[in-house]
Amino acid sequence: MKKFIISIDAGTTSNRAILFDLKGKLIFSSQKEFTQFFPKSGWVEHNPEEIWSTTRKVLKDVIAKANRLKGQILTIGITNQRETTVLWDKKTGKVVYKAIVWQDRRQAEYCKKLKKQNKETLIFNKTGLPIDSYFSGTKIKWILDNVPIARKLMNKKQLLFGTIDSFLIWRLTKGKVHATDATNASRTMIYNISSNKWDDSILKILRIKKHILPEVKDCADNYGSTHSSITGKSIPITGVVGDQQSASIGQCCFEPGSLKSTYGTGAFALLNTGTKKIYSKNRLLTTIAYRINGKTTYAMEGSIFIAGAGVQWLRDRMKFFKKANETEKILNSLKDNKDVYLVPAFTGMGAPYWNQNSRGVLSGLTRDTGPKEIVRATIESVAYQTYDLFEAMKHDGLRPRVVKVDGGMVMNNWFSQFLSDVVNVKVFRPKVHETTALGAAFMAGLKIGVYRSLKDISKNWSLEKKFTPKMKNKTRKALINGWIKAVNRALII
Repeated sequence: MKKFIISIDAGTTSNRAILFDLKGKLIFSSQKEFTQFFPKSGWVEHNPEEIWSTTRKVLKDVIAKANRLKGQILTIGITNQRETTVLWDKKTGKVVYKAIVWQDRRQAEYCKKLKKQNKETLIFNKTGLPIDSYFSGTKIKWILDNVPIARKLMNKKQLLFGTIDSFLIWRLTKGKVHATDATNASRTMIYNISSNKWDDSILKILRIKKHILPEVKDCADNYGSTHSSITGKSIPITGVVGDQQSASIGQCCFEPGSLKSTYGTGAFALLNTGTKKIYSKNRLLTTIAYRINGKTTYAMEGSIFIAGAGVQWLRDRMKFFKKANETEKILNSLKDNKDVYLVPAFTGMGAPYWNQNSRGVLSGLTRDTGPKEIVRATIESVAYQTYDLFEAMKHDGLRPRVVKVDGGMVMNNWFSQFLSDVVNVKVFRPKVHETTALGAAFMAGLKIGVYRSLKDISKNWSLEKKFTPKMKNKTRKALINGWIKAVNRALII
């Protein structure tokens, strides 16, 4: 009998369920988009019930496929958009407010207040994170302060908090398990990454009571089993990893110094630093890469808020094309960018700037500028933002020489080559493109003994295509100088 692992990939714009064989080969995938809500400038929300319904739909699809193949589903792994925040009633299961998405900036002013109160050093030293509305802690506080029922339920010990993984686990197990993993916990801004515990001092600052928080487990661990009414028969959940850490695992970045960069809605570079926490002096994040058998491996991370979301903007708002894959043809049709730059600070700027109030800037426009130039500038901006991250890593004493890439954008060969040219390192694209989902599957399989070790998992990684820098240094420097000038215009705001 064929044996499979299911990975649930709860993303920012869609949910997917993917069926993998035990060698990490993708057998079948089902995907369903859900609605994005923008109620005010800088606010981004999802409907948790729609997240749940789309998850159930795609899960049903892959289970049906496994049944048609007469295969056995051994376990489920979950990976998810990380900082997105949901609060719900423990007794009824009803959410008290929409999910506040990681991109949401509504707590920017409150974050400024915390900084003025000199809380930044304390929070950074404990969590590895700067004070920013990107993270879950301030989102929890906003709901508690602005949704009366939320604080009332918390005081009655009837309120639960979760990132999307935790919310789905609770729903899949019919409320039996309220848990998350160490990687998701490390993105909340209320989790001490040294002690591996929720931090009482930060919780006190934010007026959050500990009893609403999930139990924090290893990435490969027992998260209960799905209820048979949801999945036909009960299936164990044995792997949970935040999406960027999961992509790093899927790319088999297990050695200190190994680096991956994922290009989805946002873009995230994660560099393994081993058992050593390296606190960046250049505004990168220190985070947990994974925790296995109680042993924590750390990483340095750079976060870009707008990557694929910029392509979505071009498609859905600007109407420059109908399908994202049309962009490669557009890019190849132009000899250069004609000095047009887009700084896509639609929701502020992430690392290394952490400017919550900056907004998008399109510069270098002339009468000759048209949709093609704006498309190219948007996609080029992702490579330039990656350059900023890598430069920050270099200033922290870490010198990337190879980067493993994944995500929808890197299927564009033009972009992958331009990325290699701008950051001036080799770019490796793997054969299995769904590395985020794959990482969760690997963790789930590790827990039940499908894989004996991380070294055993690494045997399943293979290269599809390598991109090597070809751009002349003079050209690279000129393009980067143009980008720096454009960024400075955005940061003035």
